[in-house]
Amino acid sequence: MGKLAVHALRAVLVVVLVGTVFVQALMVWALATDPEDGSLPLTPLRLITILGMVSAQVALVCVWRLVTMVRRGTVFSHAAFRYVDGVIGAIVAAALMWFGVTALNAPGQREDPGVTVIMGGVGLAILGVALIVLVMRMLLAQAVARDIEAARMQAELDEVI
Repeated sequence: MGKLAVHALRAVLVVVLVGTVFVQALMVWALATDPEDGSLPLTPLRLITILGMVSAQVALVCVWRLVTMVRRGTVFSHAAFRYVDGVIGAIVAAALMWFGVTALNAPGQREDPGVTVIMGGVGLAILGVALIVLVMRMLLAQAVARDIEAARMQAELDEVI
């Protein structure tokens, strides 16, 4: 992975992290100061937003660590699995929170249930991303196993020579 790509990705990660912290701060401020007007259950939606930002931040930190491992050439190790698992967990948590938003929004959509169906589809798409990352984790597991096997075979070859 080139230095330019690493720096660009890290810049994006920092911008997104700062953005999520900003949104969290706004939501906490809104929870403390803004009374609900009764049109929507704003407090649960704000809490879900805060938790959603936490899941995004977990994923960002895990991706940062994985990029660091790629840069150092240590990504093909068992240590990488904890960060990939963190990304998967964060995505699943985000999907569950999205389903929570969908459930909170559904009663207001009785006349137009299509919105709720679309929101449910978005939740399924988020879970689909988690499944894609899970498949990539399986590919990483295969690569780690092959790397270990290659190292073992190289050690045996070194003994023979």
